[in-house]
Amino acid sequence: MPYKNLFKKILFCTDFNTDAQEAYHYALNIAEGNPGSELIIFHVIPEPDAQFWKSYIYDVEDVDDKARQAIDSKISDAYLSKIPSGISSSVKIASGNVGDQILKEAQSDEINLIIIGRGAGANMINRLLGDFIKKLIHKAHCPVLVIPENK
Repeated sequence: MPYKNLFKKILFCTDFNTDAQEAYHYALNIAEGNPGSELIIFHVIPEPDAQFWKSYIYDVEDVDDKARQAIDSKISDAYLSKIPSGISSSVKIASGNVGDQILKEAQSDEINLIIIGRGAGANMINRLLGDFIKKLIHKAHCPVLVIPENK
C-alpha cells in the first residue's frame, strides 16, 4: 500500500516567534509533498484567566478589531505571501487556552497533522511551553510534528 498523501489537512500553529517561522518551512514542504492537501494557518490569542484582567482588557476601545487587523497583517506578510501556487490554504484564529484551542480545532476540522515550533532557551515561558507541547502530543488524535528553532 503506498503512503502518498497521508496528510490531507495540515494544521500549522503559530505564535509568530522564530521557531514558528522554522516550523512553517516544514509545513510548506509537507503540503507540497501531499498534493491536494490543505494548509491551515492557525493562531490562538491567549485569553487571560483572571476575571480582573479580562474586564480590564475588554474595556479598551476597539482592542479586538485592532488586534485582529494586526494578526491578519502578520499572517499575510509572514505566511500567506510565501505559499507556492497549487497549495490550498486557509487561516483560522481563535481565542482562549492555546492548547485547548489547538486540540479543539484539530478534532473539529479532522486534522491529519499538527505542526508547531518547540521554542528555545531555558526561561520560564519556554519551560511552560515544553509542558504544553507534551500535553498536546499526548492528547492529540493525530501526529504532532514539533520543530526546534534552527540555531
